Amino acid sequence: MSEIYDFIVVGGGSAGAVIAARLSEDPSCHVALVEAGGTPPAHEMMPAAVGSLQLDPSVDWMYTADPGNAGLGLIGNVMPVPRGKMLGGSSGLNYMAYVRGHPGDFNAWAESGATGWSYDDVLPYFIKSEDLTPSNEIVVDRDAHGTGGPLGVSVRSPVIPAARDFVKAAGSAGIPTGDYNGRDRGGPSGVASLFQTTTRNGMRSSTYRAFLAGEAEERANLTIITHAHVTRVLLSDGQADLTATGIEYKDADGNLHQISATREVILSAGAVGSPQILMLSGIGPRREIEAVDLECRHELPAVGKNLKDHLHCALFFPAPGIGVPIAEVGVSAGPDALRAPAGPLPADPADDANLPPELAGLKAEAERRLGQWMETGESLVSSSLYDAVAFFSTGLGDHHSHDAQIGYVPCGYDAGLLGDRLRIDLKTFFEDAEKTLAPDQENMILLANPVLPHSKGEIVLASANPADAPIIRMNYFTDPHDLKVMVAVMRKALEIAENWPGDKKPGPLNVPPALAKKHGYKPGERPSDALLENMALHYSTTVYHLCSTCRMGDVVDAALRVSGIANLRVADASIMPDIISGNTNAASIMIGEKAADMIAAAHALRRKQAA
Repeated sequence: MSEIYDFIVVGGGSAGAVIAARLSEDPSCHVALVEAGGTPPAHEMMPAAVGSLQLDPSVDWMYTADPGNAGLGLIGNVMPVPRGKMLGGSSGLNYMAYVRGHPGDFNAWAESGATGWSYDDVLPYFIKSEDLTPSNEIVVDRDAHGTGGPLGVSVRSPVIPAARDFVKAAGSAGIPTGDYNGRDRGGPSGVASLFQTTTRNGMRSSTYRAFLAGEAEERANLTIITHAHVTRVLLSDGQADLTATGIEYKDADGNLHQISATREVILSAGAVGSPQILMLSGIGPRREIEAVDLECRHELPAVGKNLKDHLHCALFFPAPGIGVPIAEVGVSAGPDALRAPAGPLPADPADDANLPPELAGLKAEAERRLGQWMETGESLVSSSLYDAVAFFSTGLGDHHSHDAQIGYVPCGYDAGLLGDRLRIDLKTFFEDAEKTLAPDQENMILLANPVLPHSKGEIVLASANPADAPIIRMNYFTDPHDLKVMVAVMRKALEIAENWPGDKKPGPLNVPPALAKKHGYKPGERPSDALLENMALHYSTTVYHLCSTCRMGDVVDAALRVSGIANLRVADASIMPDIISGNTNAASIMIGEKAADMIAAAHALRRKQAA
């Protein structure tokens, strides 16, 4: 394998896979894509299997964070921070919501100095990636969407009726139906819709599946190096006129390698990985780099700072006749999802020969449903069950955009997701967790999400050892503005529940017993602001949207070039000047597309022509 490339892309995730695929369209350009993980496992493609990917060290970095003023009801007061560790990165680990953000988000970027990143500037890159499958289930601003791009975008099939009811209830609560990815996302009243998701034919469309798998990964000029943990960027000698010359990485056997880039190194390791690699390379806050006994080669105080993330609070309701039992999801996922210790089928398939008739019938039905999904893409498992959404403004500030998002889950999930993966202390969250989360129970969740938080966290090196996860300080709710917005979003979510259409209505809000007692709350009453604040401080969890740790204007310029270091760029969610008002994956993919275009223009690369 060649040790010298034109470009080295570090991280094969939401942006990096796009950049490597686009740059390698020029056959004369030699690109190395270096990824710490490997090829995604087959079950990554099943949307409803998303929870099984978290806490799997082969595909998840499994970071944890200090939640600041939040997380009081989480196990150990620790916030989980799953990040994708595979080709496709977090686009292979996320819940597949395709949300671009409000046009005002990008116009605010441009107004803050990010020239070339206004909504009109970035819209063509969203369109370029997209292959939207038509659906009569959603309102679509067709001139804002693309067809024929690599990235599958669609609405789940079949639609779960309760998701439609959420959109109707949101309308009754004053949030009209609309295209939240359209050019006009509405005024303060906002829009509600079924989710557009990064899926194609009912299967996940990660950036690995969309941009690399198949033709691109077979290109002779694209070398994909997997199971390679990048330890640092190699810099030229001296202190003046520093240039990135390549990278160092450690392979799966622990051996160190160095490869060179004659043109550029592009860091696309994400909002945690990119600042960590910069600091390990001696680029960042001098005091923090020297504190772990590394040499500071170039002081950039903002590396790792300005961390933003979304935080949502799950409002959990019993929903007989509305919610989907988790048992039905398990059957639809196929026989392997029903095996012991959690399920009724034997752990060893060899033991299936002696199944009693009832279990044999259950297995046959699971096989039928799995086969249907694989053949048609139509199934209960064709989404993560994060199925509908509403955006609106609370009126508490940030008038350039919507500051509130409410997500709808027509299922209560199970102890494995809520307790193990989200670290919610189920003993304190529910009166009787075992009964409430029984496989046959019908529940639903409304996720109250203030999407323009003011609080800022940071990423700090824990040590000079690249294998040590960095310290992540989320600092949630350190700005009191965020808690005020959270309560307003929770109020709107409760209003939506109160306006549920039809004869079957959600039951009373689940209020954790200790908090109910403390605030004198009785089931069915209107909760006080103090109670809602306490619920948010205890049980809010990350929405996995970390960004802005190498933001434009502080660490990189508008062309994503690292300040003071030649031939080094960062291109991923870390460069966002501020967080967008919605899920961040689509914007990360857009950043990859725009970065690839800027790099190609700077080096006069040939690009594949659109069909």
